[in-house]
Amino acid sequence: MASTLDLTPRTTTARGVGSNADTTPPVYTYTAAGSAFQRATQPDYYGWIEHVRAAAGCTRPIRLAGQLLTIDASTGRVLDQRHTDAMPDAAIYTACGNRRATVCPSCAHTYQRDAYQLLRAGLVGGKGVPDTVATHPAVFVTFTAPSFGTVHVRAVKRHTCGNRKRCDCRPEPCHARRDAGHCPHGQPAVCWARHEPGDTVLGQPLCLDCYDHAHQVVWNLYSGELWHRTKQAAERWLAKLARRRGIPRVEVTTASGNTRTVPPVRLSHGKAAEFQARAAVHFHALVRLDGVHPTDPTAVVPPPAGFTVADLEDALRHAAQVAFSTPGHPDRPDGWPIAWGEQLDIRPITLTGGGEVTDSMVAGYLAKYATKSTEVTGHRSVRLTADTIGDYADPDGDHTARLIDACWRIGRPTGTPTPLLDRPRDPRPRPGFVQPWECPDCGTHTRYAACPTCVADRQASLDTEPTKPATANPYARLRRWAHMLGFGGHFLTKARRYSVTFQLLRDTRAAFRRHEDQDHEHLDTLRAVDHLDDDTTLIVGTLTFAGVGWHTTGDALLANTAAAMARERQATGREELAHELATTPAGTAPAAT
Repeated sequence: MASTLDLTPRTTTARGVGSNADTTPPVYTYTAAGSAFQRATQPDYYGWIEHVRAAAGCTRPIRLAGQLLTIDASTGRVLDQRHTDAMPDAAIYTACGNRRATVCPSCAHTYQRDAYQLLRAGLVGGKGVPDTVATHPAVFVTFTAPSFGTVHVRAVKRHTCGNRKRCDCRPEPCHARRDAGHCPHGQPAVCWARHEPGDTVLGQPLCLDCYDHAHQVVWNLYSGELWHRTKQAAERWLAKLARRRGIPRVEVTTASGNTRTVPPVRLSHGKAAEFQARAAVHFHALVRLDGVHPTDPTAVVPPPAGFTVADLEDALRHAAQVAFSTPGHPDRPDGWPIAWGEQLDIRPITLTGGGEVTDSMVAGYLAKYATKSTEVTGHRSVRLTADTIGDYADPDGDHTARLIDACWRIGRPTGTPTPLLDRPRDPRPRPGFVQPWECPDCGTHTRYAACPTCVADRQASLDTEPTKPATANPYARLRRWAHMLGFGGHFLTKARRYSVTFQLLRDTRAAFRRHEDQDHEHLDTLRAVDHLDDDTTLIVGTLTFAGVGWHTTGDALLANTAAAMARERQATGREELAHELATTPAGTAPAAT
């Protein structure tokens, strides 16, 4: 958030000298500027700024209330006690952590930088990943969705621009045909327009009635399963290649102590999902070829000698032909076919910085799309319910409205439960004892009307069942993810062995921030528990949810302005450091040419 307000009030001796001096006295708390000025004139302003620094740039921070106890782990003695009532605003501010740039730009920026470091570490090493991964074959692959109907596109056969983000090349006609025919619904099946990059019709069907909206939302729903099968097919192809080359399988010991043989190669990936303008998902993935360590299955080791980038490309091209059909549905008893589109782009990744696709470029590219969602389609909403679905779904509406309607329609319950009156009743035994009898199921001799052994086993099986049993309708998730146009997966995923986790990066950042000021403090200054070892003390917090957001718009203005200025100083420092080292600033994606 940009602001022209000073973060601290200035002492002026004449009217109009201040940077924000008004000709009329301000009306406090009526406007954002007034409430910000009132906050800045309070004596505890600097303490408040320091208190909210952790969530200063957040759009809607989380407020927590309660107490924090510092306890000696060995004795259980309380060493220090702090309550939020003695803190500014009587609450602790923490960032929301939302990854979507349209919801919270500050938290999304932090998520994007973490994603960049995570993805790049899987290519060059560092942060706990061995540096030997730089020698592994790696490619950048893009899988696209198939065609569900003709849409408006901007196709440029030959680029002459230097930056694809600001492409001003002359495109080809959208859909040029010599015979300007019409579709069965009477709409033109031709478009001679040369669309500009920001044209609103890009991605929109030429005929909404001809477009298969139902197939597209089902494809979005099963795109994660399609990726899973694609990776399996690629690993099987590489396993067969290793067997033909005479490379033996590797014996590994599982967590249960059993020994089994596995192929000598496996794939590790970092993947980002991106919505196209037509609201279909496609995947960008960093795929790395690894070997298998015989004694440590979790270790990251190079693949056997002889495996190259060409072998990895052949495996992925073969795996891209994977296809399957979804389970039957009342609207389509044979199910919908799920397969990749015809466009498949595989590019080798170079780590020298001089190739067409470098490690910094692809890591920044995927990290950027990890903070996006359905914004490119023009649709933004939270999870839809039966009360709000009518505001977005329309079978006769625009493209996104028909997609949401297809999600809600296909995800409807497909079976009607039998009424209670028509259900068979289990025979209830009479109370008391009966003549001795032998249970035919377990052989127990008893005088109870019901076998106690069978009753206990049946109750134990019922206790192990989930509280929410899985529905028999595999399309029920479409209603849950109708606001995402059918896609219910994560926008950034990775293999377990590809790189470190977000949690490790967040813990490292929290530890750094906790101790960054200790080097600047005076050595003679000793606070309450500074002399204690972190391993012998525990911080126990009993915090409860107190609210969301800032107290006033003035607080949001001041906090976000302070955070924006800090980010600008940090970005300037990173750019100057990168200029001195003649490198690209970390966390930024170089422009694709």
